[in-house]
Amino acid sequence: MVDSTILVMGQIGRDLILTVEQFPGAGGSVDVGTRHEILGGKGVNQAVGMVQLGAPVTLLGVTGADPAGEGLLRSLRDDGIGAEWVVRRGVSALLLDVVDADGERRLLEHVPDESLLGVDDVRGAEEAFRAADTVCLQLQQPAATLLEAARLAVDAGARVVLDGAVTDPEKQGLLSAASVVRADAHEAQLLTGVAMRDSGAAVNTARSLIDGGVEVVAFGVEGVGDIVAWDGGHRFFPFGQGKADVTGGGDAFLAGLVVGLRAGCAPGEAGELAAACRDSAVQRLGGRPDLTGLAPTNSRVG
Repeated sequence: MVDSTILVMGQIGRDLILTVEQFPGAGGSVDVGTRHEILGGKGVNQAVGMVQLGAPVTLLGVTGADPAGEGLLRSLRDDGIGAEWVVRRGVSALLLDVVDADGERRLLEHVPDESLLGVDDVRGAEEAFRAADTVCLQLQQPAATLLEAARLAVDAGARVVLDGAVTDPEKQGLLSAASVVRADAHEAQLLTGVAMRDSGAAVNTARSLIDGGVEVVAFGVEGVGDIVAWDGGHRFFPFGQGKADVTGGGDAFLAGLVVGLRAGCAPGEAGELAAACRDSAVQRLGGRPDLTGLAPTNSRVG
């Protein structure tokens, strides 16, 4: 019998990270301090974090049919991520992350339409859904693709995790399939219509999703931290001190939350791991985490 995996459906791209002392004004220029080019994209960063935390992960996404795409595919395999369902076509996506001395960033994204997943791509990977006990859907993919992926995940009996925001008319169909919903403060407002100005607003809004059938909700609170809520409880996790780059903090949080829940941790304990992963990731430049020193604390086997 083949062991089940986490299936992450999301973006794959080249991540180019530049550091500067300060951002130039209009028409100005500045010298670049350091330059890094690595495997990136939200789907990849989440998958890398989960593998580093000890979970088996398969990635469903698109990389280019170009030399850059071949290099990205090799990097996925080197990271221990299952890449058999990665689709090859077009030009590889490029993400340019410019970070100043205070850790503030500017992100430029070249994500061609061909680098997004289509319904046929998802249907062609039905075997991957059947092999998964957890399916993470990055909500920046097309709505029809997400709905088809959610259907396949539910049919397979997998836990469905939504990451990001989606609007009507697809929202209710996706939420009805979801066991876990994760969104940063901006995404949570898009998803619910409520500004996440404080933890009370975030908890109360999360409760409305829990009343609708979602088991665990994790929302960012603007500028201060994250809440994790479940039926009967919630916890708030303030941001740690210091940061090199906020890029990837949310992806690392999701990785810790998913791996913790999958390991049988109670939601609050999974939130602890998620917050530790988030605070670790923002100490590094770019979205790629290094979570190898962290692991779930399983006090509730389930």
